[in-house]
Amino acid sequence: MAIKLNAEIRNVAGKGAARSVRNAKNIPAVIYGNKKDPVAIELNGHDFEMLLKTPGLRTKLFQIALKGGNEDTVLMDIQYHPVSDAPIHVDFKRINVKEPVNITVPVDVINIETSKGIKLGGVLNFAVRKVAIRGLIDNIPEKIIIDLADLNIGDTVHGSDLVLPNGIELGLHQAELAFATIGGKMPEETDKPVVAAAAATADAPAAAGEEKK
Repeated sequence: MAIKLNAEIRNVAGKGAARSVRNAKNIPAVIYGNKKDPVAIELNGHDFEMLLKTPGLRTKLFQIALKGGNEDTVLMDIQYHPVSDAPIHVDFKRINVKEPVNITVPVDVINIETSKGIKLGGVLNFAVRKVAIRGLIDNIPEKIIIDLADLNIGDTVHGSDLVLPNGIELGLHQAELAFATIGGKMPEETDKPVVAAAAATADAPAAAGEEKK
């Protein structure tokens, strides 16, 4: 579902103009891309800060209403104040909703406690926490889930193993990435040195007795 935003066009650009926008409790922003000139806009500061509480904002379609018409966009970047952590600038990129877009979404893991490998003493290495995917904006998920329940020690989830929604495909160079691995040794491998040492100890007296004879 699209997020609708009302915005005003900024006729004056530059640091001074942006400062004036912030002094008015609004947020300077820009819309660019799709082979059109960039448009400087300002957003209602309170409304946008409330919107930031919405999960998965970077996977949503933003329909920005301007005097000249609506712009279909995706959220590309938010700059924050280094001290107050308040948003001070926002970048939106125009898209065609009928064409696939490239989006980076977070990756999450579930069923860590019930994972076969974790129960056997394995350790989770969650190495890659974002994945680039491609599809129509309405089909883009907020995140991709890795289910660890059936993973054993030594198992690795590569990009090619990820479960993607219908109509969504991996972006370039994602298939071979190792997103999650359960490291460690299987219990029987850990026990082998102990068993071997015990066997050696048991054979030692017998060998000593044979030498005396």
